[in-house]
Amino acid sequence: MTNAPRSGLAAVSTAILAMSRHLEVRDVLKTIVASARELLDAEYAALGVPDDHGGFAQFVVDGVSETQWKAIGPLPRQHGILAAMLHQATPERLADVRKDPRFEGWPAAHPELSDFLGMPVADGEEILGALFLANKRRPGHQGGCGFTQGDEELLGILAQHAAIALTNARLYERSRELTIAGERARLAHELHDAVSQKLFSLRLTAQAATALVTRDPERARTELHQVAALAAEAAEELRAAVVELRPAGLDEDGLVATLSTQTQVLDRAHAAAVTFEHHGVRALPAAQEEALLRVAQEALHNALRHSGAAHVAVVLARRGTGAVLRVTDDGKGFDPATVRRAGRHLGLVSMRDRASGVGGRLVVESVPGKGTTIEMEVPGG
Repeated sequence: MTNAPRSGLAAVSTAILAMSRHLEVRDVLKTIVASARELLDAEYAALGVPDDHGGFAQFVVDGVSETQWKAIGPLPRQHGILAAMLHQATPERLADVRKDPRFEGWPAAHPELSDFLGMPVADGEEILGALFLANKRRPGHQGGCGFTQGDEELLGILAQHAAIALTNARLYERSRELTIAGERARLAHELHDAVSQKLFSLRLTAQAATALVTRDPERARTELHQVAALAAEAAEELRAAVVELRPAGLDEDGLVATLSTQTQVLDRAHAAAVTFEHHGVRALPAAQEEALLRVAQEALHNALRHSGAAHVAVVLARRGTGAVLRVTDDGKGFDPATVRRAGRHLGLVSMRDRASGVGGRLVVESVPGKGTTIEMEVPGG
């Protein structure tokens, strides 16, 4: 292999470390493309992940503005040079992609590409995608392709590590899907047990009240109060389950907007005042945003249902490249010495698992009669 300069090896190392930090497939793809474009000083970079129907399941670009990308139109099909890389697993280095016999044109809004370097991303025999660069900004030599043999070798190294990062991200997402499926099954079981019991009790109490209306109105009134209390408990069980099962909408709205909306809803629905503040928060990897949201939901649920708080404050703030979430209530608190028992009751074990699962940490502070603070910090990407 051509010996890469020290700066080139350092750049490859930086790109590989950047890819390994992410757990979500989409985040990994974006990092691969941005790293390849910067590493090889190209004007444009893209990576396509094929589907099973002649198109692309995902297609990520770098160097094209959002306005340009929308003007280009639908994702490309697997044809021409892209198809060759996906089916033959061989690199492509061309002086002018437009003059290649396999070139089939592009939409009117598509940027003009000339010199071209393409590299399959493969895991053994399986081709995971096609990574390609175009328009070398500082060509390695005049005439012919601006991308050099050394560029091709560097991109090959990057593609090998990209395959590992992409495979790991897919395994992580699959694992999370199984975890979510398990959680849904657990919730369904708990929902069935808790709400069914409440409704059964509700039915019996209502029947008793009906029988007592004429011969013992006072006792019937007491039974009807119990009906109202049981109905409220059943509604609370359902509300908690729905919050847990409902998609968070993080992809569309982001963490700040999602938390803002949920705290506003809770503020209207409960007697306690629920407030939300955010300070300088940047977008985080998707897994971290979901974990922060779920911990916030659990902490809010505990504060509103168990603490008797008059005020619950949610604060999300930037900390380094990451973020810190703090949920504080002025409720009855609990004794940390009994944290093992309280932990099961308040879902602290689940919250700690969510935090550690994304490289974060969870701290719980509580004093009887002086409220509780739950803080979760994540390092960012």
